[in-house]
Parts: sequence; C-alpha cells; structure tokens
Amino acid sequence: MTNTLKLGLIGDNIARSRSPLLHRLAGEQNGVAVTYDRLVPKDLELTFDEVFSSCASAGYRGINVTYPYKEIAAGKVQVDDPLVRAVGAVNTVIFAADGPKGFNTDYSGFMAAYRNVRGEKPTGPVLMIGTGGVGRAVAFGLAGLGTRVLRLVDRDPAKAEALAAALQTVVPDMDITIWQSPEKAAEGATGLINCTPVGMVGYGGTPLNAAAMPGAEWAFDAVYTPTDTQFMTDAEAAGLSTISGWELFFFQGVHAWALFSGLGLDEAGLRSSLLTTGEAA
Repeated sequence: MTNTLKLGLIGDNIARSRSPLLHRLAGEQNGVAVTYDRLVPKDLELTFDEVFSSCASAGYRGINVTYPYKEIAAGKVQVDDPLVRAVGAVNTVIFAADGPKGFNTDYSGFMAAYRNVRGEKPTGPVLMIGTGGVGRAVAFGLAGLGTRVLRLVDRDPAKAEALAAALQTVVPDMDITIWQSPEKAAEGATGLINCTPVGMVGYGGTPLNAAAMPGAEWAFDAVYTPTDTQFMTDAEAAGLSTISGWELFFFQGVHAWALFSGLGLDEAGLRSSLLTTGEAA
C-alpha cells in the first residue's frame, strides 16, 4: 500500500470505539493504508478547540466527532447541506484547502440502520429520550423516514424545545411534544429510542423503565459499546424488534468513509470483517 489516509476521532470515553478498525478495514479493501487516531481532549490535556485546530494543521484528511462535541464542531466548520445545518450537529469533518467542511452521517446512517432492520415499515409515533448531538441527527432521520408524531424527553427541556423548533422548520406538519416522564411518553408509542449515553461503558442503567416497553413495536439504542445495553435487553424481553446502535455505527462509518476517501466498499464484506476481527488497543 502506497497511499495513506490520516483520520481520527475526537470524543470522550472512546477507548472501545470500533471506528479505527472500521476505517482500517475499509482501507484494506481499497489498497489504502489508514491511520485512525483516538483523540481524547482531557487525556491530551487540551480543549476540544485545541485538538480540532491541531488536526487541521497536522495533515489529517478528516475526523469523526462523537459525544459530547458534535454540536460544538458544527460551529467550527462550513456546512453546505441546509438539512445538516438544521440538525446543528456534525460528526464528520473533512479538512479541505479552503477550510473544514462539516457533514452528518449519523442522520443518514440512522435511516439506513432503520431500513436494514424494518424495511419500509412506518415508524409510527416515536418516543426519543435525549436531544443532544446524536438525538438531533436521529430526529431528522425520523423525519426523513416519515415520522409525524414525535415525543421528546430530555433532562434539559430547553434542548428539547430547540430541537422541536428546528424540526418544525423542516417538517411543519410533524406533531412534536415535550414530556418530563419517559414512562408516560411511552404510552401508545410504536418506537422507543435512547439517544442518551445511559447504558454505554461508564454510564450504567437505562433511561426507560422496562415496564413501559410492552405495547411498542420497535426500539433503537444509539449506544453500541456495549451492544447489549439494559435498554436493548429489556426491549427484546418485551418482544420488540430491536435496532442496535451497532447498526448506526456501521452505516455512519460507511457513509463517512465515502466522504473521507471517495472510494466504494463491499459492505457485506466489511460487516463480516468487523464482526469477526478483534481490535488491538
């Protein structure tokens, strides 16, 4: 391999991220050597702004951005897609000659993940817990999937209100309500979504009582480390069709690879390799 693609991931709590492996395997398919660095601001004793600036000057082709920096990143890049501007969160950045460009492959990745599991089945009324960076992307993905009833829950109601306002500019006929109790909001919901970090490594528990799940049809958890969160385990026990955060991880990565490299992928081969290949630290 003679070509090298320098990539990275800025985020907290990313020691177990599989993104480095995904992009290295994608590179192997295409005969491109890929370096993909985990960049944790607190471990580097730097701010997000300092890490971001160093990437721009250190020869990175691009970076992914994850929790809790996606909304901050959106303010530091040029976003050409008006829908991504409305999302207000960026998870993929390309360093171009005329400045950094921002994209959101969580948005497109969620739609692909949903369709991969549920095909063209309608989402029905959806409860979404968590309206931060990934929540905003998933909400716009729901709009793209045709969702017209959305119930939002967030510890910070102002964040939920801001997301509702942004959504209404794009989908004015969507019925969006903001709730304090996720259990009450789950009543009559077809889909249940966790877009909080609750359940990921370092954040135990679940955002929704298991007793509130029966009656729904499907559930999605944005957390994928681990994939068997309590939220997902409870949903499976209640007989729901489940969409793992791993599916979002996979498709956002596939879409990000296209942006980073301009090259194609054997998606089935990549999926198989990811599921069978270990990741060195």
